[in-house]
Amino acid sequence: MSNPCVAHRGFSSIAPENTLAAISLAMEQPFVHWVEVDVQLSKDGVPLLIHDFTLNRTTNGRGPVKDKTWAELQTLDAGRWKSKAYAGEKLVSLDQFLDKIQGRLRANIEIKTQGNLYPGIEEKVIGAIKKRRMEQEVVLTSFEPRILAKVKEIGRGIRTGLIIDGYPKDLLLRLQLLECSFLSIGYRHLTAELAGKAAKRGIEVMAWTLDDARRMRKVADMHKDILLCTNRPDIWRKAIGDREEQEKT
Repeated sequence: MSNPCVAHRGFSSIAPENTLAAISLAMEQPFVHWVEVDVQLSKDGVPLLIHDFTLNRTTNGRGPVKDKTWAELQTLDAGRWKSKAYAGEKLVSLDQFLDKIQGRLRANIEIKTQGNLYPGIEEKVIGAIKKRRMEQEVVLTSFEPRILAKVKEIGRGIRTGLIIDGYPKDLLLRLQLLECSFLSIGYRHLTAELAGKAAKRGIEVMAWTLDDARRMRKVADMHKDILLCTNRPDIWRKAIGDREEQEKT
């Protein structure tokens, strides 16, 4: 089983998701080569890592992310909700994240938005990437086709990927029209046929989110190049070990 391991929001089963603690822990695992994170904007236009549109679940703050300045967001505790051991962990800017992983991990960066929630977010994210010349180290993904079209328009050299939790009949056509070379799909909807067709078209496929060794091996058996996205990189390691033991016997 050679399928790459993608740490979902970092090593998020142990450390608080989308923080430097979770990213650092993922980076300590020699078999983790990818990390997946989510990016939104502060009130004053600073790209930062956070999944939910509100601060309620993963910080001690309340209300929409978009209503707080970066200075205000930096005062929040983004770790104690997970464990006392991570009390005081801060929210992370996209700049801090990119500086951390540059030359060490590849990143699937989801541009997290709905409608016109974050005008100009594409330019902000692309600017941070180009500033560091990391175009070949990242893929920008989104549920929103218009976001992907905008990235293609202004982000020359940066790969894009559609996120979807389903398998519509025209999925491959959608990817072609959007000029996507990456597909992020809920693992329940992925088939060996889809994985094979995507590979032939040069489309990299990531299945999310797999935290069970048996399911992980099942998806891996569909195609050797499927990226396995997990909150638990330790389970990826277990799945590898179990497969090696099976092959020996």
